[in-house]
Amino acid sequence: MSRSWERKVRKNMSVVNKQRKKQGNGQIVFNAEKSEKIVGRNYIAPIMLILFIGMYVFLMSGSSEFKMDTMFWVTIGCYILLATLFFFRRPYITIGKDYVQSRRLTGDKRIPVSGIKGIVAQKGYVIVEQHKGGNWMFSKLTNRFPTDEIAEKLQVFAQANGIPFQQK
Repeated sequence: MSRSWERKVRKNMSVVNKQRKKQGNGQIVFNAEKSEKIVGRNYIAPIMLILFIGMYVFLMSGSSEFKMDTMFWVTIGCYILLATLFFFRRPYITIGKDYVQSRRLTGDKRIPVSGIKGIVAQKGYVIVEQHKGGNWMFSKLTNRFPTDEIAEKLQVFAQANGIPFQQK
């Protein structure tokens, strides 16, 4: 009896989650850890790569000795592919019950509560200070993060876990 009830609940939850996804809302997950994911957008790295590609093409086309062969165009294509990868691979911060997670250059990294020394929120910036390693900075300028929203959620996180929080 309970298995058929569980199947019905999962089926209904699936239907509701599909509707919530279409509306742009988060999915409902029962008996799971609640976390909040806030995403930004990276514009700086793709723009810098496109400018580098333009400079490369301009300098190489001015040289009479340089031949624009297949390898030249493969290189240009790879840099454009890298710029699009940086553009579509959006930076994020996930605030869980007892951790903060973010995408770094070397992959997804997670800091447990025991590894966080403090949190500093400034206008346009939020900094998560660590005991070991470098601090994590979330910026409105470079990665288009909604820093006010991040600061509010991290303040609640800091109060719940006894972490010092500074608002400057």
